[in-house]
Amino acid sequence: MRHARVLAVTALVVPVIAAVAFAQSSVVPVPDNAPVQTASLEVDFSKTKPGDAKAGEAKASTCAACHGADGNSAVEIYPRLAGQSERYIAKEMALIANGQRNEGAVAAMLPFVQGLTPQDMRDIGAFFATQKPGAGVADDAAVAEGPYAGMKFFEIGQKLYRGGDASRNIPACMACHGPTGAGNPGPAYPHIGGQHAGYVAQRLQRYQSGQTQETNAAQFRIMQQVSHALTEQEIQALASYIQGLHDRASDAKVVAAASQP
Repeated sequence: MRHARVLAVTALVVPVIAAVAFAQSSVVPVPDNAPVQTASLEVDFSKTKPGDAKAGEAKASTCAACHGADGNSAVEIYPRLAGQSERYIAKEMALIANGQRNEGAVAAMLPFVQGLTPQDMRDIGAFFATQKPGAGVADDAAVAEGPYAGMKFFEIGQKLYRGGDASRNIPACMACHGPTGAGNPGPAYPHIGGQHAGYVAQRLQRYQSGQTQETNAAQFRIMQQVSHALTEQEIQALASYIQGLHDRASDAKVVAAASQP
């Protein structure tokens, strides 16, 4: 099966449908170093300070076994954390620590996060935020049948990521996650470009199910609405496209490094 690296087109502009406009207008973006707001009832970030990446590097040593020393995990059930925003990582660690996220492999993290202080979580988040995110490849096999026959597999995901499907109230993913998948640290929309396809698919399926233990599930519900009408083929194609999504500038750096004597 052939594969292709999918490149971001930073100048592309697509209409953002009303559902996403409303969702984004209901969240007030704040700087990434502002106090973290979280749904947690047991982990209080209100008295923390901005994360210290240097301190976080030492605290993140136990994370390396699954997520990689720099946050670029080699196994797709463990998400890539490199380049993720401090706020998003801290928030998700808090949700895991108090049991509001417990699906799948997440349960294995419980003993590692329950002993952390809120400041530890911010420091770890700050460390991974400074790491360079990697990316995989996207599946470019031809689709033989069905509504997308004749397209390459990743092109199904590309179409939905960049343009959505207004007829089914599916917004463009880039409206919240950006053209390169870099996310938005203000409302803590995560960095998803280069994320493992298997992990992305699992998360989309989780959102689509509508099942969550989060006490403040506003962002979960946004994703539930985004994913509600996706077919399994579309979920897998989106996951594949996102896995290969990265900033075009990173390719230039790779080429330049390879050309050095």
